[in-house]
Amino acid sequence: MAGKATAVKNGDDLVKEVVKIAGKLGLETKEQFHVARRIWGANRKIDVILIESKSRKTLGVECKYQGGGGSAEEKIPATIQDIEAWPIPGLVVFAGEGITENMKSFLISTGKAVELTEIEPWLKLFFGLSLE
Repeated sequence: MAGKATAVKNGDDLVKEVVKIAGKLGLETKEQFHVARRIWGANRKIDVILIESKSRKTLGVECKYQGGGGSAEEKIPATIQDIEAWPIPGLVVFAGEGITENMKSFLISTGKAVELTEIEPWLKLFFGLSLE
């Protein structure tokens, strides 16, 4: 449930934590999944793909971590826009003390982002899993 996620220290830890939570929920996972190119030609990779085995419902997850001050926070809105070009639904999972309250409010308001501490109930609802 909310608040039970392990503290992460970097983006790789965040990816691992999302994979761990998804596994606990019985979801299949694929990391760094290549899916075409961005408009400027760079390869587009989705950090984590989650798949519910019975329905085959799929979700792409981008993981964004910001430990302190820096520019990662400023790049997250572009990520929200980028997931619109994916062939599957997408979500940004974010964590870190460097993400300001204003940015958290913006991200949550998009309906396309969730804080790591809230990912488990979000995934349960999205995939139609038991809410217990």
